[in-house]
Amino acid sequence: MGFTGSKANARNRKINLTMKDILLEIISAIVDNPKAVEIKEEEQEGVTNFIVTVAKEDMGKIIGKNGKIIRAIRNVMKIPAIKANKRIFVSLTEIPQE
Repeated sequence: MGFTGSKANARNRKINLTMKDILLEIISAIVDNPKAVEIKEEEQEGVTNFIVTVAKEDMGKIIGKNGKIIRAIRNVMKIPAIKANKRIFVSLTEIPQE
């Protein structure tokens, strides 16, 4: 017996998340200002580059002590990339001061 009704819809939504959506969920959960998070996706020579922009005050939270947080995020993002047979790179930028 398979999934029916809302359980099937919930499962399909989870399966259909893109790598960009996954990265956005992870970053948004860490920062204090999730509305300021932007992710641009660029394809170059077979490598997908995700450029993550966060507020200046959230940059330290994303990088972490000795870069541990961003390194962990990159490692987690390798999982869907390997499943999709793609190469990815995650880079960080901060919102420029006005």
